[in-house]
Amino acid sequence: MPDSIEKLLKAALTAPFYFGEIFVQKTTSGRFVLSHRDDESVDHLQTFRNAQDAIEIAKYDDSGNYRPLKTAPNLRHGWRLELDTLEELRCALDYFYPGRLAIFAAWKRDQLQTTPLRETLDRQSGMYRVAAKISDSQIDDLVADFCRSNGGCLRTILWKRDARGTSPSTKLPDEKFDPRYDQAGMLGRPGSTIPATVPLLCQEACNLLVAECRKVVKGE
Repeated sequence: MPDSIEKLLKAALTAPFYFGEIFVQKTTSGRFVLSHRDDESVDHLQTFRNAQDAIEIAKYDDSGNYRPLKTAPNLRHGWRLELDTLEELRCALDYFYPGRLAIFAAWKRDQLQTTPLRETLDRQSGMYRVAAKISDSQIDDLVADFCRSNGGCLRTILWKRDARGTSPSTKLPDEKFDPRYDQAGMLGRPGSTIPATVPLLCQEACNLLVAECRKVVKGE
């Protein structure tokens, strides 16, 4: 899988591109430079040169709070990550957004399988089994709040609410379900000339959303 991801990166992302809140560019010497997309034109950023530095960069937000959801729109600012190889780039992006490159590669090959929310909830056990009792109206409200790009999560939702293909939430804009749309663009940032955006795709509900479903059912 790593080899196929690197081939995909090399073939599809030769130009500067966005990946969530990350701006990736390539220098004339062939080096890859990553930064927060808001810092695209900012000088005097703290420089890192190891792909594993992405782990620490992604761990806390600007206020020093831990980021349990790595695809939340709260990646900290003020850094610059310089990498020499495509392999290092793949590793760093996977540290920033775990699993999203593999999901993107499967989607590009038309091999990505999605799981309806109801199926995800029905297979829960133990303390999370009660989450399956959440009502459709509660799902409509919860997904609209928890998964919204502005303050929630930057993933593009590909899963459905149930096996009938019901929308996860009628209160989210159509763009939230469209991989062609830049979810970070929903945060009110000014327009950019960067031509390529790699979507953060969501093939099934994450464990944090499942936990929120449980809270709703239990009235916490």
